[in-house]
Amino acid sequence: MSDGIRDSAVTVADWQDPANLRWSFQHMDTLFPARSIEPGTPADLKERPQDLSRVPVVLPDGAESTVADVLESTDTDAWLVLHGSTVVAEQYSGTMTPRTRHLLMSVSKSLVSSVTGALVAQGLLDVESTVEECIPELQGTGYGEARIRDILDMRSGIRFSEEYLDPASEVRGLDEAVGWAPPGPGGSPTLKEFLATLEQHREHGGYFEYRSCETDVLGWVCEAAGGKPFAELAGELLWSRLGTADPAFITVDAEGTGMFDGGICATLRDLACFGAMIRDGGVALTGDRVLPADWVADIFAGGPDSTEAFAAGPEAEHMPGGRYRSQFWFLDGRPDVAFCLGIHGQMVYINAGSGVVGVKFSSSALPVDPVKGPAAAAMFDAISRHLTS
Repeated sequence: MSDGIRDSAVTVADWQDPANLRWSFQHMDTLFPARSIEPGTPADLKERPQDLSRVPVVLPDGAESTVADVLESTDTDAWLVLHGSTVVAEQYSGTMTPRTRHLLMSVSKSLVSSVTGALVAQGLLDVESTVEECIPELQGTGYGEARIRDILDMRSGIRFSEEYLDPASEVRGLDEAVGWAPPGPGGSPTLKEFLATLEQHREHGGYFEYRSCETDVLGWVCEAAGGKPFAELAGELLWSRLGTADPAFITVDAEGTGMFDGGICATLRDLACFGAMIRDGGVALTGDRVLPADWVADIFAGGPDSTEAFAAGPEAEHMPGGRYRSQFWFLDGRPDVAFCLGIHGQMVYINAGSGVVGVKFSSSALPVDPVKGPAAAAMFDAISRHLTS
């Protein structure tokens, strides 16, 4: 398929096929029903373009590369580097433009957690509350007695397989429930019905285990606490206050419930504004406070046992020294570099120490590529060192 031209054969059944990803990720509101997340007054982003293409990058395996080579080899649709409030690099491939809204996949999770933080700041939500206290419909289910903090940190005791390439995994059942895949026999017709079927198999609050269903419960909690559909809440509490220029949107299921864990789509610059707000302790580039300083500080500091919980979980083998807090990743023990990550190569790099925010949209064939993802992280690290040297 050529960039930007939809093949009539692209359907709900095959939009995630590797050959279709680049088009699909830029046209999610063509494929699926969606709800708009409204912006506010755009921030005044300065521009000072720099040629970063030759900046050397040392890859995780020790091989030497450059920014240009990493971008070329990692299926880049668009990328941007923000240093302070200045855009120093910005590039779009194929039919991508500055106004194109690209699927964020699980970068969406960090946005949902930020709406959660805003509701906590308003006194509408307590992270020590249980799910069933917030959502009576989940009383007596696997999620009922989990705390909101447990699901923020993906430490519930729910049984859920995140094996994207296994058609029998729960994550594929989730896709069916939100309408991202054709319904299978005996599957749930909506997201909320699907979440109510998930079972607890170990104690809540234990080790970290990455599961997209956690964010879907969190989005439901936000709607219950805020009394509005998520798209409205996200617009009022987050998107309109960041200095964003364009509406974002979230795909929804047959009931109109958002695909919270991965269904948000946004422009490159607007997502950089979100990263800058986290970098700057909850203050947007407009000067408006979006999140409390202590909420953002807690993301970077982690909980009292976040490191131990990560080390005890299945991700530790691939990310030694890693940590996960409030739907943000810390990959190698550094407390000042946070990541928002989504499958097929979506990334927001937030370096609070250097002031550098990097955003990358991609359409890599593998959901989780063991080479391309780490290469992109190394590239942003190299750029950060270059800009602050």
